[in-house]
Amino acid sequence: MTVAPPGSKSIADLLAEARARLDRLDPLRADAAIRDGAVLVDIRPAAQRAEHGEIPGALIIERNVLEWRLDPRSDARLPFANRYDLPVIITCQEGYTSSLAAAALQDLGLHRATDLAGGFAAWAAAGLPTSGGTVTPAIG
Repeated sequence: MTVAPPGSKSIADLLAEARARLDRLDPLRADAAIRDGAVLVDIRPAAQRAEHGEIPGALIIERNVLEWRLDPRSDARLPFANRYDLPVIITCQEGYTSSLAAAALQDLGLHRATDLAGGFAAWAAAGLPTSGGTVTPAIG
């Protein structure tokens, strides 16, 4: 094994640091926040959305362009992303990448950015609405 460079951090360290500053939402709290006006952003790649399904009403912004689309200073931002107090909830498949993405949005100044704990999988397991997908749900 190669020795890690001085000052470097593991992905576990980065994830823990990101989550320490997020008020992560479980599926029921996320659903309530969305009904109160929060924007739910699904950052999963198209293949994951096709396989597992989507959350109706979620805005699809793949991870590789997220910061450009939501930074109020960006020339490539979406029209609604024009303020720093925008309540944004990021979701991925299981809630790992979304934590890192939400922390990156906070670094841009979007102080209300957070993520869906457990991601799409937790949302679906909570019985909240989903659409599409090719995976047959478990019966039991």
